[in-house]
Amino acid sequence: MSLSAFGVSGIVSGALRRFGPLLALVLMCAALSLLSEHFLTLENLLNVFRQSSVNALLALGQLTVIVTAGIDLSVGSLLGLCTVLAAMALKAGAPPGAAIFLALAAGASLGALNGVLYTKLRLPHPFIPTLGMMNVARGLALVLTGGFPISELPAGFRLWGAGALFGVPMPVVVVLVFCVLFHLFLTRTVPGRDLYAIGGNRQAALLCGVPVDRRLILAYALSGLMAGAGAVLLAGRMNSGFPLAGVGAELDSIAAVIIGGASFFGGVGTVLGTLVGALIMGVLRNGLNLLDVSAYWQTVVIGAVIVAAVWVDVVRQRAAQRSS
Repeated sequence: MSLSAFGVSGIVSGALRRFGPLLALVLMCAALSLLSEHFLTLENLLNVFRQSSVNALLALGQLTVIVTAGIDLSVGSLLGLCTVLAAMALKAGAPPGAAIFLALAAGASLGALNGVLYTKLRLPHPFIPTLGMMNVARGLALVLTGGFPISELPAGFRLWGAGALFGVPMPVVVVLVFCVLFHLFLTRTVPGRDLYAIGGNRQAALLCGVPVDRRLILAYALSGLMAGAGAVLLAGRMNSGFPLAGVGAELDSIAAVIIGGASFFGGVGTVLGTLVGALIMGVLRNGLNLLDVSAYWQTVVIGAVIVAAVWVDVVRQRAAQRSS
């Protein structure tokens, strides 16, 4: 094959990685608008954005981990634990601001602990500490509540999950703010670019002077922070701290990142792609509900989408290796 052919192939591959998720989202919306007259209504679209907001926040945190070739299986359990901690603080008389700070601090601290366990104990893969944290956090949430939700939260706190700002749902505003912050962090700061370097070649990054352990701890702390932020939105929307909140949310967040064009092999991924991936997951669930697809079959479809996304990532990686 000629060099020009390799060049064209690389351009096409790059374009598909950057714009493929967005094209898939547009095609999915077009198909659902034809299949259901209720899909393109303003009320339904706002509902999609609102329901996708928690997964979008978790996916932003997951992105910082996946670009380092890692994974965080604990975000769903951290989400549940942080909803419980925030609700308990509110019931104890704490103001909404203090409860929000507690949720964010708890998520970030436990996320950082994931990073410390992974780096300082020299564990072979982050799967191990995050899987352990997944069970620890869920167990703590159940122990603290006895398995019962903590309901009737103050209106000032519920605003973040169920309120609106100039007609825009507050969860959408929060997600957009975090998207801008994470984009700037990953593309305009040294620590953010270091995360990509670690995912591209960890040993090379170490030889270039990148403080790999500190950067990895930062990545997992950010993932936990986003679990805390998602907990604030979810608890506000549900008007409760629920110990079983977020069950399976780690898989949705991983799927959103991979569908959005990131790679399990590390070094690749964007905030915009991740946001699109979260919207694809939200649109898919919403569309299946509008089409009266059984909840059991919805689980099957979501699982198939996750497998397909990972398979596409593997195919892209193999194609990149062949072209290089």
